Amino acid sequence: MKETVKKSSVNEINAMDRDEFVRTLGGVFEHSPWVAESAWALRPFASGQELHEAMMRTVRRSGPDAILELLRAHPDLGTRLAVSDYSAAEQQGAGLGELTPEEYETFRGLNESYVGKFGFPFILAVRGKNKEDILAAMQKRIDHSPEAEREQALREIERITGFRLADLIEGDGEATA
Repeated sequence: MKETVKKSSVNEINAMDRDEFVRTLGGVFEHSPWVAESAWALRPFASGQELHEAMMRTVRRSGPDAILELLRAHPDLGTRLAVSDYSAAEQQGAGLGELTPEEYETFRGLNESYVGKFGFPFILAVRGKNKEDILAAMQKRIDHSPEAEREQALREIERITGFRLADLIEGDGEATA
């Protein structure tokens, strides 16, 4: 995420029209502005946490095809392909921007195996983690069942989007009267 992102209060978010709301929050869920579009109608929110919970309910109630599309919108970790500003900053912070050629090949191979088994990229909230933590998680989770891994991926998206919203909402995220 770029350092110049303006934080908004919950009151400001509640007052946004649909277009501004989606422009501001549409990237929180990776390449899935439909989450923000759907959540807009649920305003007003009393806090950033309430906003996040509403967005996650929107995701979980969207049906299996929409959830799979959301999961597939995430980039492979350690990829050299173009990713969103959010993902680029998060991966850089975890050291994935400085992989050696050997590490890159390890990540590439694991990503390929993971996608082959589950049908979507490996998703992990990488904030506070390093490349060794990420590699260990990939190696562990490749043995999950498809159902367990889909649920784990949704829990990771919940953590990722929670971090992203906290970065966008100023103060304690509480609305004022």
